[in-house]
Amino acid sequence: MRSELIPEMTSIPAGDFLMGSDAGEPDERPAHRVHVDEFTIGVQPVTNAEYARFVAATGHRAPGIYELPLVVTASDGDREDVFRASSERYAWPDADPPRERLDHPVTLVRWDDASAYCRWLSEESGQTFRLPTEAEWEKAARGGKRGQQYPWGDRFDQTRLNFLEDPAARPGRGTSPCRAYPPNDYGVFDAAGNVWEWVHDWYAPDAYGHGRPRNPSGPNSGRLRVVRGGAWLVADVRMLRCSHRHKVPPDTYSYAIGFRVASSS
Repeated sequence: MRSELIPEMTSIPAGDFLMGSDAGEPDERPAHRVHVDEFTIGVQPVTNAEYARFVAATGHRAPGIYELPLVVTASDGDREDVFRASSERYAWPDADPPRERLDHPVTLVRWDDASAYCRWLSEESGQTFRLPTEAEWEKAARGGKRGQQYPWGDRFDQTRLNFLEDPAARPGRGTSPCRAYPPNDYGVFDAAGNVWEWVHDWYAPDAYGHGRPRNPSGPNSGRLRVVRGGAWLVADVRMLRCSHRHKVPPDTYSYAIGFRVASSS
């Protein structure tokens, strides 16, 4: 058992919370009460330094530019060139993370990569880790507040997160170190902005209309996966709300997608 590998976690108490938003996008409706059992979640996304231990121990492929994901190849125009150019500074040369980004969230990871990390961490630590469900992620992001839009409250506060204030400034922006901004009341950092985060669930647009009221975990299969929380390249503040659901094909990887781990109590 290697307890030194276990990231800092925070406990989220059992109980009900209001998931979704009646004022949000159609797939966020209706706002509905959900019970989630007690669980723990990483206080921050998995960092490059943490992910490097996994790569070194298992030989798993390091974050880099490989076969292009569907979100890039299915688009028109010069998106492939933009993706390659933007990804380059996040790629790991010779399987080593960029030294200047060791404390930044790991990016360029697919859902399968994040799940493989969780399995490795479980085997090495003797404690079961996994990706959080959508319900767990949203409850943790809300920080115990009821129905608020953002992890800190209802009013957007640009000083509390890493997002794209000016789209024209995108070439000079990027991820920030974890914990660069204040945590919410559960002690969770980067619940909005910095990187999108993979969760366990398959995406279903009508999931909130007929989901389980206790510990929902999404449909058993699907074509799209869910990422939560927004990212540094998001300029639309509506996408940074706690209830926003962003869906992507499961082969997606990006310089703005990472993940954090969870564990059942």
